[in-house]
Amino acid sequence: MNIYFDNAATTPVAPEVLAAMMPFFGNFFGNPSSLHAFGQDARRAMEAARAELARLINADPDEIVFTSGGTESDNFAVKGVAGANRDRGNHIITTKIEHHAVLEPCHVLENQGFRVTYLDVDEYGLVSPEDVIKAITPETILVSVMHANNEIGTVEPIAEIGQITRDMGIYLHTDAVQTVGHLPIDVQQMNVDLLSSSAHKLSGPKGIGFLYIRKGTKMAQFMHGGGQEKNRRASTQNVPGIVGFGKAAEIALKEMDAEIERLTGLRDRFIREVLARVPHARLNGHPQKRLPNNINLSAAYVEGEALVLNLDMQGVAASTGSACTSGSFEPSHILKAIGLPLEMSQGSIRFTLGRITKDEEVDYVIGILPGIIEKLRALSPVYKKVKDGTI
Repeated sequence: MNIYFDNAATTPVAPEVLAAMMPFFGNFFGNPSSLHAFGQDARRAMEAARAELARLINADPDEIVFTSGGTESDNFAVKGVAGANRDRGNHIITTKIEHHAVLEPCHVLENQGFRVTYLDVDEYGLVSPEDVIKAITPETILVSVMHANNEIGTVEPIAEIGQITRDMGIYLHTDAVQTVGHLPIDVQQMNVDLLSSSAHKLSGPKGIGFLYIRKGTKMAQFMHGGGQEKNRRASTQNVPGIVGFGKAAEIALKEMDAEIERLTGLRDRFIREVLARVPHARLNGHPQKRLPNNINLSAAYVEGEALVLNLDMQGVAASTGSACTSGSFEPSHILKAIGLPLEMSQGSIRFTLGRITKDEEVDYVIGILPGIIEKLRALSPVYKKVKDGTI
């Protein structure tokens, strides 16, 4: 049995998406910047996909700028605002649980004279809007808070934070890589000025994403060398990827309500059953305000990497956290930020369900996981003393 429970890292391309993309590798191969018929066929398909993506988040198509993915979109948002608004101020506010695609650009900007405030979160990973207010100064030009955390699944109060930033004339960026296509998103109601997304998180292809840029947002051009994307992002557009992204958005919009209900039920059953069967274990992230597909658990007296490897030997793919940092043996910066003790953060594992997840697969993993944990704990001298009651 091969079971894929790592959909937060990437998702398989939906058959309908692949079918939509295929003609643009062959008959419709034109460069969308070309004036002839080949180019204009490609441009029409690209603009239709742009409109579909705009519909998914209630934006205007002109506000969708195509990028190579979520990392570029995050970098574009942070550096673009900083580069174009330095005359207004040099202060940025973000959080300690952001993806490295936001944190690293902030570190780069600090070396260039910007000041960055990294907000704390509570034990569930929630950002307090009151803390945002307290951190704002006359020099603040940007607040960047992710919509939902990629590791622990907590969904942040973006609309409340957005009302604060809107009232104070400060730009708000949200990394919505984990939520676009999975949760209802309305950029008008959320009061965001910039929003990042990536196709491969919602059954689309890798290598294509977008940055929503609200009309009137003052941004520095991120890439130079061409006039594509209305001079906002140079480089020949990835037409097959864009077409696939548009198709993935169409599918997501059609299936979203039913998938939220289905995945939430599977998620809650998984959490309930495993915590009932495994002592010294806990759920990480908010119990209710979380992504429908996210299950992040910690078990004391085991190593998360050992859990992943043992599951893999039984045909189950999971992860210890973000795919971008899975090669690191350091405890996750997100688990540190929520105050998880070291012995628990080392035993963390993330299961993320998806469109292809079946009920019987959830049953299978629920059935084998407690035994794997018990087997690994048998190798721990500390756990032996815990069982014996000597510590």
